[in-house]
Amino acid sequence: MPADDDARAPAGLAAVLFDMDGLLVDTEHCWARAEREVMAWLGRDEWTDEDSAELVGGPLSRVARIMVERAGSNVSPDVAEQRLVDTMARLLESGAEHRPGAPELLDDLAAHGVPCALVSSSPRVLVDAVLRDVGGEHFALTLAGDEVPRTKPHPDPYLEACRRLAVSPARTVVLEDSPVGVAAAEAAGCVVVAVPFVVPIDQAPRRHVVASLVNLDTGRLVDLVAGDLAAAT
Repeated sequence: MPADDDARAPAGLAAVLFDMDGLLVDTEHCWARAEREVMAWLGRDEWTDEDSAELVGGPLSRVARIMVERAGSNVSPDVAEQRLVDTMARLLESGAEHRPGAPELLDDLAAHGVPCALVSSSPRVLVDAVLRDVGGEHFALTLAGDEVPRTKPHPDPYLEACRRLAVSPARTVVLEDSPVGVAAAEAAGCVVVAVPFVVPIDQAPRRHVVASLVNLDTGRLVDLVAGDLAAAT
């Protein structure tokens, strides 16, 4: 959809971009389990839910570096990162489930002709593992964390998704569950809807915080875009 034709979507809503872990699917608990396994491999048996919550949203390079530092290990962070990815891939063989409201929202957006994309900090191998379970038919494109030079909290993934969809960030809604992802979406100039899961996210100007995707539909997202566009003029 060309940027000049954004108005073809309802009331100027050009596209909706979904985060994956913790937003589209309930994988944060898998990540916590994978981190505990890798920390034990690094030589530290203690790893709490609070430790995992601190690292929600990635990027994986930062997660691996912090884990290695806290374990006092001589293992390269790159090696630890790959071990973490491999562990997650194994855990995802058991499947991944949609977060509440996600299938219904995707169906509603499709019914209204609104393009959707999946934009994740996870590498392609994990994105594909999730898509095998939840299906990718609703997504015009999927973008993984290892497919952009800089991932979240940088705006690059969301800017790249908007570029590929040929839509204006100001008319694009981003759905995120982590402060890291919210920071990326806000830096990209998108309309940000935060749906906190593992860690809280505060209200802020041009940031809309909701309890669940169950609370959202196309009409609600149209209203949020219209309100933000009006506030910017």
